[in-house]
Amino acid sequence: MKTEKEKMLAGELYNAADPQLAAESIRAKVLCQQLNATPADQPAERARLLRALIPNAGTELGLNSPFFCDYGSNITLGDKVFFNFNCTILDVTYVTIGSRTMFGPGVQIYTATHPLDYLERASGLEAAEPVTIGDDVWVGGATVICPGVTIGDRSVIGAGSVVTRDIPADVVAVGNPCRVIRHLRPADA
Repeated sequence: MKTEKEKMLAGELYNAADPQLAAESIRAKVLCQQLNATPADQPAERARLLRALIPNAGTELGLNSPFFCDYGSNITLGDKVFFNFNCTILDVTYVTIGSRTMFGPGVQIYTATHPLDYLERASGLEAAEPVTIGDDVWVGGATVICPGVTIGDRSVIGAGSVVTRDIPADVVAVGNPCRVIRHLRPADA
């Protein structure tokens, strides 16, 4: 029989009030609180807190506080990823972000979903779908990335977009819902 955490990570309906999940979520909230309260002139302490919060981060992670996440442990970051002020990642399941990807202020990444049927939703069960963002992506400020989305390498997402479906590599995409408006030429083409 699967644990609630195993169900959560597998994208199945799970009970978010499970004691193990609640403890892990509280741990992440405490680390976020500590990180957000630690001044920028204390880089060693900020690095320690970030490593505790997001253990699967590559090198040279840049992050302007405040920053918020559900667990941190479900986030995998490549090298030289940058988050500007006030970014939120609801990492109920896996969020994978490639190297040299940049996020403007106020970007929100959601993996959490809820049943569409109101009776099932009222039961308190939730689900999640992973988000994958490639290398060298630029996500403009105030963008919302919805559950289950993949954004391809080298793409640019315009500020204020709501990304509800996959975006291919090497494009500029904008709007609500976000759609491709331009194809970019890869550097090696």
